[in-house]
Amino acid sequence: MAVKIGIIGAGGMADYHIPGFQAEGAEIVAIADVNEAAAKRVAAKYGVKTTYSKVADLLKSDVDAVSIITPNKFHAPLAIEALQAKKDVFCEKPPALNAAEMAAMAAAAAKAKKMLMFNFNNRARPESQAMMNYIRRGAVGEIQSAQALWIRRTGIPGFGGWFTNKELSGGGPVIDLLHMIDLALYFMGYPEPEWALGQTFDTFIKDKAFKGPWGIPDVAKGVNNVEAAAHGFIRFKDGQVLFLRNSWAEMNKREEVSVTFQGTKAGGMVRRLFGRDGLDDTSIDNCELYVQEYGRSVNREIITDADPTMGRLAAASNFVSTLNGKSKPLNTPDEAIKLMKIIDAVYASAKEGAPVKL
Repeated sequence: MAVKIGIIGAGGMADYHIPGFQAEGAEIVAIADVNEAAAKRVAAKYGVKTTYSKVADLLKSDVDAVSIITPNKFHAPLAIEALQAKKDVFCEKPPALNAAEMAAMAAAAAKAKKMLMFNFNNRARPESQAMMNYIRRGAVGEIQSAQALWIRRTGIPGFGGWFTNKELSGGGPVIDLLHMIDLALYFMGYPEPEWALGQTFDTFIKDKAFKGPWGIPDVAKGVNNVEAAAHGFIRFKDGQVLFLRNSWAEMNKREEVSVTFQGTKAGGMVRRLFGRDGLDDTSIDNCELYVQEYGRSVNREIITDADPTMGRLAAASNFVSTLNGKSKPLNTPDEAIKLMKIIDAVYASAKEGAPVKL
């Protein structure tokens, strides 16, 4: 019998969640949004018969699972409510506003004995899975250090909306563009963090010249109280280290989305370069290994299929496949807790002006 899924939130990511779920045979039975007109538009697009303006009404229905596509502030309360209603949950990133919320979500999932997964879609990219295959087979050895970048030159997603309001978003590009931090940790085996040093910058957060080409509509009297860019350094208990750099607005040549790492047997890189911030039409993907052979430095290009969705469809499909017992989950609540602890610590270090022990 097909898994029945209800969508909470009629935002743009529904265009990836819904086809991804359907590709694995799931049935989309309802869409809920406080703006029921928006829910009806998405429902009409995908042939979904039922819409709700209240999440509680959706959770009373016979759906097996829900997909949460809302502003960050609502991820934890909605996920916990759904888990308590005995529904499996697939939630957009970030998992929550902070590690404490994420821990509460994990506890709710454990108590309900239900699946809780997140849309860390960059793990599902063909390049990432190809690289992970080399790592699992021992070709890289132990990864000692890594660098995670998601940097933009003009990528602020609107001014005064929920993205730039810390109460609603939890922060700026550190929490919004957390994908490469997660991907680096995924490659590294998700080690236990020990120390974090971070610095944030808000230089351009109110400068309209740095708005992204796909930015949401501005809110004239809205709040802009998050960072525009951040740099950080994480040391793990086993001695591994991670450098991170995330920005919406920073003086770069172009947008870069990448993880580079240095292992005891090989180094590697998974990268996407954008010709213009936020647009995929001129993007370049790289997947490479760096080794020493017969006294020479050798660079290996790993050829993978192109995926303009950056793994979004595959991540959603993995959720359904996991529920059906066909696949292992691409991510776990324990990993999400570590990720949010690191993000919390980067923000705390930037505020305190000193390293923070986790």
